[in-house]
Amino acid sequence: MTTWWWIRHGPTHAKGMVGWSDLPADLSDHAALDRLAALLPEDALVVSSDLARSVATADAIVGNRQRLDHAQAIREINFGDWELKTSAEIMVSDPDLSRAYWSNPGEPAPPGGESWNQTAARVDEFVTSMNAAHPRRHIVAVAHFGVILTQVQRASRMSAKSALSFRIDNLSVTRLEFLDPHWRVLGVNQQP
Repeated sequence: MTTWWWIRHGPTHAKGMVGWSDLPADLSDHAALDRLAALLPEDALVVSSDLARSVATADAIVGNRQRLDHAQAIREINFGDWELKTSAEIMVSDPDLSRAYWSNPGEPAPPGGESWNQTAARVDEFVTSMNAAHPRRHIVAVAHFGVILTQVQRASRMSAKSALSFRIDNLSVTRLEFLDPHWRVLGVNQQP
């Protein structure tokens, strides 16, 4: 069985939609980082998206664990033209598409960005390859809100709309277990 420990990166304090923009994380809460690092298995492999906020968060909690190369495949959703805009701004510029994107996630995509289904397929492919390469391991993956929710959706077999109802706070832990071919959700948005 492979256990995934999905960690959402530290906060960016940005007010808009942050997808592929490479904003830094605020990692000043050393106590939270210490609690998080202490919670993780010592023999875990640690991987992060290649965006600075995830890389820095992973580096802050890695300890003596084996650090794998950064993975572009687990970047946040590409919000395209919506990048760094607030929900209110997006509702003004793209009201119909915005409603469709959030109320019926799947195929709708922001202009120049990717759909939920495209993001999920990209992340699923990465996770499947990691499961094959590292069976029966603990894998700590430091990533993003949307990425983590695609895997909650996959493991629970719920709709994308249902998956989007979950909170994924910064520095929270979402644990999923894979025993080929089955998934099990062990916890979502747990605070260390």
